[in-house]
Amino acid sequence: MNKQAHWQSVYEAKAPTEMSWFRAHLDASLALIERVAPNRSARIIDAGGGESTLVDDLLARGYLDVTVIDIAPSAIEHCKKRLGSHSHSVRWLVGDVTRREFQRGWFDVWHDRAVFHFLTDPMERESYVRSVLKAVRPGGHVIVSTFGPKGPTKCSGLDVVRYDAESLHREFGKRFRIEESTVELHQTPWGSGQQFVYCCCRIDR
Repeated sequence: MNKQAHWQSVYEAKAPTEMSWFRAHLDASLALIERVAPNRSARIIDAGGGESTLVDDLLARGYLDVTVIDIAPSAIEHCKKRLGSHSHSVRWLVGDVTRREFQRGWFDVWHDRAVFHFLTDPMERESYVRSVLKAVRPGGHVIVSTFGPKGPTKCSGLDVVRYDAESLHREFGKRFRIEESTVELHQTPWGSGQQFVYCCCRIDR
């Protein structure tokens, strides 16, 4: 089964609130985005944000230029339906972020919660970093959250790679200057804990 088919089946089998990573509000992500992009006209992309509520909260806070990309069309469609008429304010993309051709330097902020740790192939991780470097302007910010060292080793039937702040930053390279990192204990919808690590980096000019 290819990646898109796998994630289509995952999203079709469960409601959003039944996903282990579900949170009603991504408070840690929102705080970082508001810190690095106080201007509400900032161009923000949420990578793998199909059914996430981050886009709802960004719109509610007045952000005007939000893009959501996900590999699963069903996840995008669910989010559109949830937002209703507000969905017209969002740019929606279906595709694999490791293969997508982005306009150079378009985004001010790249956000990813729980995509990068699924990239177990080093070549995929390198492609991901190249996509980020192309898509985000020099001086822009990259916020990536993965399972931490004490997090799960598998998720949604797939192996994952766990990181601490240092090892996650190392995957991105010297052009990414780390500004902030934090560890969060995420409570799954059924009450178990999952450790996430957040890194916020600035792309050097």
